[in-house]
Amino acid sequence: MLIRSIETFQVAVPLTKPFKTALRTVHTAYAVYVKVSGDNGYVGWGEAPPTHVITGDSLGSITYAIEEVIAPQLIGLDIRQPEVLFSTLKRSIVRNTSAKAAVDMALHDLRGQLAGMPLYQLLGGYRHELETDFTVSVNDSAEMADDAERYIANGFNVLKVKVGIGEMSEDIGRIKAIRDRIGSAPKIRLDANQGWNAKAAVRAIGMMEDAGLDIELIEQPVPADDIEGLKYVTENTLTPIMADESVFSPKDALRILQLRAADLINIKLMKSGGIHEALKINALAESYGVECMVGSMIETKLGITAAAHFAASQPNVTRFDFDAPLMLAEDIVGGGIEYEGRLIRLPKTPGLGLISEQMDRIGKGVE
Repeated sequence: MLIRSIETFQVAVPLTKPFKTALRTVHTAYAVYVKVSGDNGYVGWGEAPPTHVITGDSLGSITYAIEEVIAPQLIGLDIRQPEVLFSTLKRSIVRNTSAKAAVDMALHDLRGQLAGMPLYQLLGGYRHELETDFTVSVNDSAEMADDAERYIANGFNVLKVKVGIGEMSEDIGRIKAIRDRIGSAPKIRLDANQGWNAKAAVRAIGMMEDAGLDIELIEQPVPADDIEGLKYVTENTLTPIMADESVFSPKDALRILQLRAADLINIKLMKSGGIHEALKINALAESYGVECMVGSMIETKLGITAAAHFAASQPNVTRFDFDAPLMLAEDIVGGGIEYEGRLIRLPKTPGLGLISEQMDRIGKGVE
């Protein structure tokens, strides 16, 4: 099967509630959808959201990179030669990881269809069901406690709580308010989104440990390029530390692993440039005995479906952050993963498991 065409479409879906982190506030989920068509009639789909403050990608840059740079190099290549495909994609343009990820998803969708297998089975088939956490945006402590209580009442067992804005005492107050409201049973993960410095992080985490707040892990407490600071926090706290924005590539992961700068790694397809490179990061981490979480940006169900297939295929991926579609006012994606509260079930149909007729409506301009 040869690649016949690669097209892009822009979509926008409002959130039901603003999503706030130490880096940004999001009201609408914007994305570029990618449609890759084979010469045998098969069609693969992918998604790239513009996450300026993390990947540096915008709607315009993603669209240009795919249409003007990546597509001309891939059209005419054979889906049955994956190493040719993915090495060409990787070399096609420097960085631009979101654009690469969207095309990578579509190529994997086609590979699964060609094999007649759901993608997670083609990649390893370790599990067919996942449990996602739910994210509590950073706000004042009362609003965050209200949100946390509501999510637990809706059946979620794990909360990912955003911190890193304002004084450190405010962050600790937010966590105490949430823990007081939801009790000791639910797990709490913190995500500082680079909002602290190393010494402040060690002090704050120590205070949380002394207060018995029982934090499962803390994600990216320091700026992405401060690997020494990340290592300092990891070595001087008891709570597991997860690297997120510090790890885009396998090379980044290797540095973190060799330095023992973090206890865990968060893999996101938009950072790695897609599933092909994400598999390499996970394999490296597994060889060092380091577990991974697979997370996402603010994406629609298309991008999350691809990430879920990757996550479900690998035993070393032990945590899942796939709540973004649950924050959207509308689901525009046909097929893909199915949510039953906190549980996510992988589709049994080939590839990503999308419904072609519904996806084609997007390609015809129905957004």
